[in-house]
Amino acid sequence: MPMPAAVLFDMDGTLTDSEKLWSIALDELAATHGKTLSAHTREAMVGTNMHVSMVMFHDDLGLPHEGMAASVVWLETRMAELLAVGAPWQPGAREFLLAVRAAGLPTALVTATARELTETLLDNTLGRENFDASVCGEEAGASKPDPAPYLRAAGLLGVDPRDCLAVEDSPTGLASAHAAGCRVLAVPSEVALVVPEGVHVIDSLIEADLDLVRALMV
Repeated sequence: MPMPAAVLFDMDGTLTDSEKLWSIALDELAATHGKTLSAHTREAMVGTNMHVSMVMFHDDLGLPHEGMAASVVWLETRMAELLAVGAPWQPGAREFLLAVRAAGLPTALVTATARELTETLLDNTLGRENFDASVCGEEAGASKPDPAPYLRAAGLLGVDPRDCLAVEDSPTGLASAHAAGCRVLAVPSEVALVVPEGVHVIDSLIEADLDLVRALMV
């Protein structure tokens, strides 16, 4: 059975359990305004880029959009503090990533998180040696659920996205990878997924191995 030309990994919620750290920072930011972020809005924010998240945040708290730039600065500063000591791996994620690398498969990190925060996790948790390329935030010109991030990642690796396997946990990420033409392995984390036909779902990356990777490329 064939191997993929590359494996493209989402970061928050897929490889790292960092969505919980984002929740801490968002709750603290809301508290600075004397307010509480609703669970519904927090769930909807998972997998979105910073701009979309901040629109949701300000609308949920009844805050003017003019303050979004200050919120971004506050939030990214707090996240840098939280991520400075690293973030927990999702179950099975490190082992699966290392198995993919040991098999000689090219890899890319494809995340809606800003470059500076991603670099922190590459240094303190993920290991930059484990990725041949990375696409962060809106570096592709558009963010998830647009297919642009996955198309750019495949382009950086010099491969056809249709020959790639993408590993995702969020609705926006799943939509992005699927629209780019990738084969998709879905690992639900913080929110439930509506899974298109042809997308394979597992409970955690503990279930993922090279045999599964091969099977998904048939």
